[in-house]
Amino acid sequence: MKKNDPMPKQQNKKETKRVHNLIIVDESGSMEVIRKQAFVGMNETLQTVRKMQEKFQDQEQFVTLLTFDSGHTTWHYDNLPAAQTKDLDWKAYCPGGGTPLYDAIGKGISKTNAQIEDGDHVLVTIITDGEENSSEEWTLKMIRTMIEKLKKQNWTFTLIGTDNLDVETMAHSFAIDEHLEFHQDMAGTKAMFARERRSRERYNCCVAEATPMPTGSFFEEEN
Repeated sequence: MKKNDPMPKQQNKKETKRVHNLIIVDESGSMEVIRKQAFVGMNETLQTVRKMQEKFQDQEQFVTLLTFDSGHTTWHYDNLPAAQTKDLDWKAYCPGGGTPLYDAIGKGISKTNAQIEDGDHVLVTIITDGEENSSEEWTLKMIRTMIEKLKKQNWTFTLIGTDNLDVETMAHSFAIDEHLEFHQDMAGTKAMFARERRSRERYNCCVAEATPMPTGSFFEEEN
């Protein structure tokens, strides 16, 4: 090689995969009964995303975390690299008000969609203990149309709801294939977040191996 020749390019270098974690959590008044467990669970989820960033060096993890009620939408993180996130402060999550579920989902998905690049992976996690009752901007039809389109573009949507809801029917109304029901008490909420984290880890393993999870299997676990 001559002195001024450029260095040869590295061969077999893994392409960096970008993974966007959009987490939408109900902060309406009825969530007060599981406020502590929801708060702890959100922080453990943030910890899991940071863990995935450390585990998979060829991935870039980003976090968008929003909580909502009829009086506000709080963007705790907005497309922030996972390594820069920190656990939430206790005062950051104070349930109260109604459930503008359509507005929260519409805002979260549309904002994330404007930030991603071709080939990126997006995991959307929606957690609620109630049905829509106070949205002003978005409708179910608008949400469903958007989700149906994005499912064809490396987006995975999950709906997690309490056992006072018909979570399966609710998920299908949104065109969401992955759903999980949990009991709205301390033990049930803790178990739900633990299962979600294990599913999130499996999801990232599938992204790393370029093997998509079969539809409807996100929360499935081996006995």
